[in-house]
Amino acid sequence: MKRPILIHPDPRLKKMCDPVPDISDELRSLADDMLETMYAAPGIGLAAPQVGVLSRLLVMDCVKEEGAPPQPMVMFNPEIVAASDALNTYEEGCLSIPEQFADVTRPAEVELRWIDRNGEERQQVFDGLWATCVQHEIDHLNGKLFIDHLGPIRRQMITRKMQKYKREQARA
Repeated sequence: MKRPILIHPDPRLKKMCDPVPDISDELRSLADDMLETMYAAPGIGLAAPQVGVLSRLLVMDCVKEEGAPPQPMVMFNPEIVAASDALNTYEEGCLSIPEQFADVTRPAEVELRWIDRNGEERQQVFDGLWATCVQHEIDHLNGKLFIDHLGPIRRQMITRKMQKYKREQARA
């Protein structure tokens, strides 16, 4: 089931999420809903707080090549265990901040540990777009948005645009 995506500013997007104590059918169903919502948006990542659930859960799929099979990933309680000194800058956007983009610099490679949908602990190194995406989504779990990496003037400008966008959506 496709879920509505919260739009910034929304206080739920600024809250630290709680760890998931154990993987239930309800949480697996939430993950499936989040994947459906992410693909429909369309986006490459979605964190639970973006659909109003303050739990440490994210989904992502950074496969963008035409005709390539999707590689959906579901991560419960993801944590970065190592990050490279080398940095990458990507133009980031966010489903909770539609039509706004900015360059954000993050570690080029991260090693992650998480629990998969079957309750198994996993560990993997991500680089390129996958590394940027997973760091962006983990930021969401910590109450941080990509615009929090920008200077105050640019951040305020984008926030004002989102306030106007929300007013226009409410009228539509």
